[in-house]
Amino acid sequence: MITTEDNKVTFDLDEFSFEDFVKVWKGKKPMELSPEVAIRINESHEYLLEFAKNKVIYGINTGFGPMAPYVIEDSKIKELQYNLIRSHAAGTGKIMAPEDVRAALMARLSSLAQGYSGVHIQVVENLLFFVNNEIYPVIREHGGVGASGDLVQLGQIALSLIGEGKVTWQGKTLRASEVYAHYNVKPLEVKLREGIALINGTSTMTGIGLANIYKAYRLTEWSILLSSIINELAQAYSDYFSVSLNKVKAHEGQQEVAAIIRDLQKSSSRMRNREDHLYNKSDYKAGLIEDKVQEYYSVRCIPQILGPVLDTIHQAKKVLMHEFNSVNDNPVVDKEGGSVFHGGNFHGDYVSFEMDKLKIAVTKMTMLAERQLNFLFNPKLNGFLPAFINGGQLGFNFGLQAIQFTATSTTAENQTLCFPMYAHSIPTNNDNQDIVSMGTNSALMAKKVIENGYQVIGIELMAVVQAIKVLNAREQMSEAARDLYDKCIGILPDFSTDAELSDHIDTFVEYVQNENLSIIK
Repeated sequence: MITTEDNKVTFDLDEFSFEDFVKVWKGKKPMELSPEVAIRINESHEYLLEFAKNKVIYGINTGFGPMAPYVIEDSKIKELQYNLIRSHAAGTGKIMAPEDVRAALMARLSSLAQGYSGVHIQVVENLLFFVNNEIYPVIREHGGVGASGDLVQLGQIALSLIGEGKVTWQGKTLRASEVYAHYNVKPLEVKLREGIALINGTSTMTGIGLANIYKAYRLTEWSILLSSIINELAQAYSDYFSVSLNKVKAHEGQQEVAAIIRDLQKSSSRMRNREDHLYNKSDYKAGLIEDKVQEYYSVRCIPQILGPVLDTIHQAKKVLMHEFNSVNDNPVVDKEGGSVFHGGNFHGDYVSFEMDKLKIAVTKMTMLAERQLNFLFNPKLNGFLPAFINGGQLGFNFGLQAIQFTATSTTAENQTLCFPMYAHSIPTNNDNQDIVSMGTNSALMAKKVIENGYQVIGIELMAVVQAIKVLNAREQMSEAARDLYDKCIGILPDFSTDAELSDHIDTFVEYVQNENLSIIK
């Protein structure tokens, strides 16, 4: 994909990068097809029209799934595709968020634009029309088993494309036909195999998954920043993050996290040098000393804990961008190879596995935040803050005590949500789909885990700002900590008295969700 103008991007023959995806998904820049991509799509369709004559081809003139042995007469082939779309728009549960639907539309567009599905150009143009005008099909979360891909969720997208489903547009829920009429655009007219091409694939789980990865990166940045600041508050030793310590463990994520923290802390006057405090003193005697030799793991082991998290997100990004840039249709129309090939590119195992790993990684991040919160709240652990960072009268006022309950409860939910969908398959479809990926379920569960993670990190941010305030430590902190404190002190509740905190927590969570730190390169 290349940028042709500041306000438009062109879908060309190159692969999308993750940055390209975010540019269109978050920036909502309109997309267009390059002439080369349009030619590729048209040539694939023309080839399939000719190849399909006098042949039995799955998805064109046969039934689907376990009904594949039934050959359909030519007069009903077009109606067959409509039947497939209508019958598979069968989801239930919550309506999927518009940002996730947008990502799914982009993923389906990418797969079909590869020119291996045999669809006619209007299919891709209608998908572009939806993306560019922020028309989002109403998709229910429940229904997909992840092989043959996201049949039910993509069925709801296809239903809207043919003008029969519901969409959200400009804050309203309407029939797709009404929005088409508003723009004086015709709904998609299904031709040779557009029904199965639209619903057979991994685009819903891939779109949600890429959205999850974007949010997980932002959440990890917050976890790294707050962990760094907590080390400053604790006047910890700088060697925890040193090049010398971390280079001898050959994991890229650990070294990346350590390097980020070194950069964040370089302007801090609170971090201590081990040589000055422990190595270059000769007056120590046997027995108890005041200086902590090492901090608790939730303070000291940040590169070793968040390093695997970051590596996991990097790997998930790599795998899901491969999926985004792939053909996940069945059958595959290969003009160059001169045939139509049948297989299982719709299977969502790649996405399912990465989403399971992602939710485990984010849960561990949430567990770290909850333990860091406990460190700040317990004076027996930290040795420098009042209980629950209380700004009022100890015993009479409660400070931040209750927000730890919320963080602990939310973390516990994440731990339960970590059950892997990748390892959970129920045969279905008359045992035609006898082993499935549950990829969309995995992506949606990962989404929930990430949302929970933002809640816990938002609570931790509140505590960190309160700790800087109580210690009157702003001037000693790093530039990054001072900047964060200055931005957040205005929304911090007055903890010298007690009051309802839910709305304040929401404010901090929203701040974390909306502020892009850009510290992971």
